[in-house]
Amino acid sequence: MRSPVSSPRMIGREVDLEALRAEYVRSASEPRAVAIGGEAGIGKTRLVTEFARELGDDTLVLTGRVVDIGTENAPYAPFTAILRELAQAIGTDELLDAAGPARAVLSVLLPELSLDGALPQRAGTERLYELVTVLFEQVARDRRLVLVIEDIHWADRSTLELLRFLVGMLTGAGILILVTYRSDEIVRGHPLRPVLPELERSRRLTRWELARLTRDQVAAQVEAIASATSGRATVGQSDVDELFERSEGVPFFVEELAESGSGGTEAGPLPETLRGILLARYDRLDDDSQSLLRLLAVGGACVPHELLARVHTGTTAQLDVAVRAAIDGGVLIADSVGYDFRHALVRTAILGEVLPGERVRYHTAYADALEAQAATGQRVAYDVAQHRMEAHDASRAFPAAIAAMREAREAYDFARAAHMGERALELWEQVSDPAAAAGMDHVEFMQRTATAWRDAGDNDRALTVVDAALEECPPDRVEHRAELLTEKARYLAALSRTGSTGLLEEALGGLGPDACSETAAAVLGDLAGRLMLEARFDEAIGVASRALAQAEAAGSLSRRSVSHNIRGVSLVVSGRIDEGLADLHEAGLLAAQRDGAMLRYRVNMSDVMHLLGRYAEAVRIGDAGIERARSLGVERTSGIMLAANTVEPLAALGRWDEATTLLEPALALTPPPGFRVHLQRMKLWLLTWQGELAAADELWHAWAPMWRVQSQIEEQSRLGGARVEAELALGLGDIDRAWRAVGVLLHDHRPMSGYDLPLLASAAKTLTLLRRGSRRSDDELDRAESAFRAVLDGARDWPTARVWGPVVEAELADDGMDAPGWHVAVAAADLALAPAHLAAYTRFRHARALIAAGRRAEGQAELVAAHERADAVGSGLLISWIDDLSRRAGLEPAAAGTGAVVAGATAAGSTEDPASRLTDRERQVLELLAQGLSNKQIGERLYISTKTASVHVSAILRKLGATSRTEAAYLARREPAADALRSADAQSADARRADVQAAEAQPTRI
Repeated sequence: MRSPVSSPRMIGREVDLEALRAEYVRSASEPRAVAIGGEAGIGKTRLVTEFARELGDDTLVLTGRVVDIGTENAPYAPFTAILRELAQAIGTDELLDAAGPARAVLSVLLPELSLDGALPQRAGTERLYELVTVLFEQVARDRRLVLVIEDIHWADRSTLELLRFLVGMLTGAGILILVTYRSDEIVRGHPLRPVLPELERSRRLTRWELARLTRDQVAAQVEAIASATSGRATVGQSDVDELFERSEGVPFFVEELAESGSGGTEAGPLPETLRGILLARYDRLDDDSQSLLRLLAVGGACVPHELLARVHTGTTAQLDVAVRAAIDGGVLIADSVGYDFRHALVRTAILGEVLPGERVRYHTAYADALEAQAATGQRVAYDVAQHRMEAHDASRAFPAAIAAMREAREAYDFARAAHMGERALELWEQVSDPAAAAGMDHVEFMQRTATAWRDAGDNDRALTVVDAALEECPPDRVEHRAELLTEKARYLAALSRTGSTGLLEEALGGLGPDACSETAAAVLGDLAGRLMLEARFDEAIGVASRALAQAEAAGSLSRRSVSHNIRGVSLVVSGRIDEGLADLHEAGLLAAQRDGAMLRYRVNMSDVMHLLGRYAEAVRIGDAGIERARSLGVERTSGIMLAANTVEPLAALGRWDEATTLLEPALALTPPPGFRVHLQRMKLWLLTWQGELAAADELWHAWAPMWRVQSQIEEQSRLGGARVEAELALGLGDIDRAWRAVGVLLHDHRPMSGYDLPLLASAAKTLTLLRRGSRRSDDELDRAESAFRAVLDGARDWPTARVWGPVVEAELADDGMDAPGWHVAVAAADLALAPAHLAAYTRFRHARALIAAGRRAEGQAELVAAHERADAVGSGLLISWIDDLSRRAGLEPAAAGTGAVVAGATAAGSTEDPASRLTDRERQVLELLAQGLSNKQIGERLYISTKTASVHVSAILRKLGATSRTEAAYLARREPAADALRSADAQSADARRADVQAAEAQPTRI
């Protein structure tokens, strides 16, 4: 409802409105999000309202507001409002149909729905987020959706997480998310502060802030108001000057000041202060209306009429009269449900008018009324608790906080549950027999609160609370103390801090060697996992065996699966491969229908298959997990993480485009530190070998601090990170940096053959370069070479040593220029155990050695073969090395040689279509090139750099035999080239099936 003195025409927002129109048009083909910021009163709501008014009947505009209730808001409140609007618009039945198989989870947001089927136990936020995402996409298939969330700066953490998920994970077209926020509220430490830049980096969200009005715009606004209210089209310049000076160009203040006395009105002098401006309308109302407004201010924004009627002490007629006066006076607005203040600033000012006695009475009245509503099944425990605490009623606030904590957990709002837990802890000493009311003692309740903080993702706060619980826990409560130590160990691990292993050993020591309990099984399982990650495999095997015995005694299939899992990985990596695979096979059987244990099994089994060089099998295991995630309705959460776990084997298979595609959504989910470091490592590895060295180096410097922390608690992170840094440094030509990176093999090294072998190749290359440049003493380098060879000897029995061993030997022999050695390495790189890029790399090094030995023709042929293979996987780094060697050696460019082969085949009447030689990514680039896009535009569309786009375009021209972009675009429209482009997705699927079939045909060691 527009204020009586609002300008009938929106002033000064033409550019902003046009930008919203552009985003709406763009959302027809891809999901988009817009965040509009600005100070209070700047006109964010007016802009959104005017934009929504333009949209046609084929677009549903659904609005959810976040209101300031003094503390944290209801979980997902704006999304609940949006879904209620959606249900009214399309009907409940259609809403449930769109929700699909996970519809039971919808009751978390819409508890009033009567759904068949119980809410899945521990369904978790991931299923809820996936449900909302799928629901909006299904609805958007039939009609456009604009989702408006106003005042997101007041949102609870759960709402922000759901918003972040939607922006990052929506894939269906026809959806525009529009949020507004007060920019002056986003101070350091505000939960929204890191979210907005993160969403901007995803390129799915556009953000801008509304500017204040200029003097001319203020004049136009005042004249429009005057024309609408008094029929006068002009206003005195002195009035405009004063209004502009006093309002400072804030539209809401212009309206309030104009109504208060400027612009030719007779209401009196202008208010002297901001508070006076905000209270001007309030002051002109009668006592009953002012009393009502104070009551509403205490109740918060958007007070339902039903609730207001319960707390108002007058008659129904008196309530109606007071409400009508407040609406007519421009202080309140009304909708079909209840009442809200015209602006949040007005509510804040009126709240300041409430006397202490009134405040207590009003909060008590609201709490009593809400408790009556709770009897009908409504979720109001949090609001009751807040009102009881504001009324300083500790005896009734305490049980309300306990109920609110339970209610928040049921709604997956763990942050609110933790906050309510801490409020209850603050009240603990103020009530009689709190343990009876809570159903547990003080230490147990602290432990429950710490768990809520962990589930909310705040492990730092969880650590603080569990430390307090440990300090209070009596020494004779051995089991409980062991539980607390175990939880503290988990929080430290989640924070990538050292100390977890020591805490678990302390817990185990306290329980005693003969302890047999659920707690002992948990401690042993966690300890075995930490020992495995620290590469203390013999110890991990022993502890995992004890954990398995405990799990068998307790009859826990999940714990048995996890114990077999940890022991299996430890056995494999320590070299007892057949035993370990048998353990992992048993872990998989026990994990059937136990999704947590199965997720852990698939992640570890996929990793093991990759380390053993069985890349297609690793992908197959990940794909099976994705199918299971899809059936559970968590394809975009757990499913994405399982898919991301296949990034490394996909890269090894040479399917770099698929690997890159999986990385971005997984990183956007902010996974746990250990997995996040793994994903970051793979992103940098791909960027390095694709030739994006500057981008990789920039990211390395941003991520390195986290890597260093993680490397202190995980040996695989230490070795994997060292390999990526070394290869990046070698690409940049920074030999000293590469040497520092490979130094992990020389200091406190714990063998992990699957990680050691590729790192040894970089170490050997770096050592040779140092020898050639005389940058270290011979004694130092000789000692290092001996150490490297010792590590290599220890890994000789590892399956992929057949690949990496010859590469290491060739790097070390004859200053890296031993042609026979590189010939052997080329043969090794052609084995199925070899990562795809090695076929190009070893041929490049072989060619270099051949040219140095004077065998130029052979070297030329090998360079052509290297170029073909580098181009096939998309390695811009190798292509640049190959081209540079060809130029320095005075040879025909390797790319030209490749082109000659292609041209000859075509001239000979080959029926092969040149487009069939393009990779999936090159087909995407060619489609955009045919649309006339520049390299920069192609890069923006595909989320790659301009340089990478240029590399792809060059490869396309070469493979198609085209001499220009225009000719390539022409060829793209010809048959069968066009058919090849249109079937790119099908070809990709066929390739994946072929890999899986090949893997299934291989004999297994399990």
